[in-house]
Amino acid sequence: MYQYTDFDRQFVRARADQYRDQLERNLAGTLTDDDFRPLRLQNGWYVQRYAPMLRVAVPYGELASNQLRVLAKIARDYDQPSAEVYEKAQSTQAGFGTGKMPTGYGHFTTRQNVQFNWIPLDKSADVMDLLATVNMHGIQTSGNCIRNITSDERAGIAADELVDPRPFAEIMRQWSTLQPEFAFLPRKFKIAISGALEDRAATHWHDVGLHVQRNAEGEIGFKVLVGGGMGRTPVIASTIRDFLPWNQILNFLEAVVRVYNRWGRRDNMYKARIKILVKAEGQRFIDEVEAEYQQILTLDGAPHTITQAELDRVTASFVPPALSAPAQEAIKSAAPSLTAAQEIDYARWLKQNVAEHKNPELRAVTLSFKRLGYAPGDATAEQLDIAADLADQFSAGEARVSHDQNLVLPWVRADQLPALWQAARQAGFAKSNIRLLTDMIACPGGDFCALANARSIPIAEAISERYQDMDELHDLGEIDLHISGCINSCGHHHSGHIGILGVDKDGREWYQVSLGGSDGSTLSGTPVAGKVIGPSFAAAEVPDVVEALLDTYRELRQSGETFISAVRRIGAQPFKDAANRARSETGNGAAPHNIHLKTADALTD
Repeated sequence: MYQYTDFDRQFVRARADQYRDQLERNLAGTLTDDDFRPLRLQNGWYVQRYAPMLRVAVPYGELASNQLRVLAKIARDYDQPSAEVYEKAQSTQAGFGTGKMPTGYGHFTTRQNVQFNWIPLDKSADVMDLLATVNMHGIQTSGNCIRNITSDERAGIAADELVDPRPFAEIMRQWSTLQPEFAFLPRKFKIAISGALEDRAATHWHDVGLHVQRNAEGEIGFKVLVGGGMGRTPVIASTIRDFLPWNQILNFLEAVVRVYNRWGRRDNMYKARIKILVKAEGQRFIDEVEAEYQQILTLDGAPHTITQAELDRVTASFVPPALSAPAQEAIKSAAPSLTAAQEIDYARWLKQNVAEHKNPELRAVTLSFKRLGYAPGDATAEQLDIAADLADQFSAGEARVSHDQNLVLPWVRADQLPALWQAARQAGFAKSNIRLLTDMIACPGGDFCALANARSIPIAEAISERYQDMDELHDLGEIDLHISGCINSCGHHHSGHIGILGVDKDGREWYQVSLGGSDGSTLSGTPVAGKVIGPSFAAAEVPDVVEALLDTYRELRQSGETFISAVRRIGAQPFKDAANRARSETGNGAAPHNIHLKTADALTD
């Protein structure tokens, strides 16, 4: 992991001190709420439906065990609303999951951050101070700036990796942090970077997607994609450079963001993302970027050229940890003594949750945070502490937040897999559902977010309850189910093999269902947005609709065929017909609550 320098630590500490001063002046009435609002947003503090929400930055998803323990402390000591706030939330959210609004937990997001939903604003400076003790903060997790840079959760360890992208991601983080030229862009700006053959970072769906690669001569460079995004207008990013020398990536990114800053729409926030500019201008946009890049190189003197010395300095933080190498005999004899049922569970866990490693004596292991009774990606304080213990015991004190809202242990010795499985099983993290139906992505939805049209979590809960039979899940195979509570697509419904989108109809919750989306992974194939299969469904109908889609797949699939392959071969019509039959059998009832509320803060996300 990257090791903060004295400057880095002083910077984070100074930012926390600055925020405390701003908060105290706001609470004292000398700094108005309107003036304070952009200041708190710059530090990741929103005011959502019932209480403040904090988004903590986790650059490219890497977390140390001591950082996990601080996140656990925040969940335990600070993620607790007042009795009045909690009572109000509980009284209006009777349909929330199991019926109880959870507090005292953190939430892993699709952008590898961690969120808290209930921290009182008057405690927010204390939380910032606590985060600073382990080099964490909320800087640039909000606002119209370059956001937290994401990457492959297996960066630096993947067996299919060509180049470790983490040093470049860290250099980009330092370059982009509080850069004044890009602090007030037309809209938020998201960058994802991958260095592997498989795109596990969904780079085609980002404002800028970067693939680190090697050319025929073995030189390192970047394939640059620009203009991807979901939301109201799903767009797949366009390639504007097939190979850019690695040392010029900051200069080129500066050109891209300058052109966007200059020409991006500021008159309409729904058309302000760079994807709209790229789609509208096409080749002209590419030409403008190239012209700006040449000016940066010639007239400006290429000020952000990365030197070999700087790359080496940052790369030194990403060397593999010192681990005692297990003997091959130990690996071969590592099978645990289990009952017949446990042997099946363990074999499935090895298949779904354990991935090959660049080092053949190591493995990457995913801890599943998709468990019945919890919203996807939620972790209680106790569970965060347990995850930290597992990271210390089995993964050199390191974990990674995945794009799919789970935690990955990147440095697990192969001979310790049985012991890790037993420990993860006891903690509830060993469910072998990774990449299966119940390993779904879901945003917090209307239970928390004021921008949402509908709730996501109860839908996720209802589908999960119906598919708890592990034999059935493994028979269905790998399926991406993504749920968003509104068109902003924080749950990435566009890229789901099955996508579910909450919509507002006359102040009530309804849900559109789409088929055939892809994030660009090997399983999903070419990135594409799913197609809506018909009119919206009431909340009570959604689980039956999903079941009808899966039953159709089982009926029509060929031997060894995955769900997404079957959808592409068969076409949408049989699935659409099955969904409509499920609607007529369930009954066309509407959801009971009106939650179509908006706040100004939500519109900045």
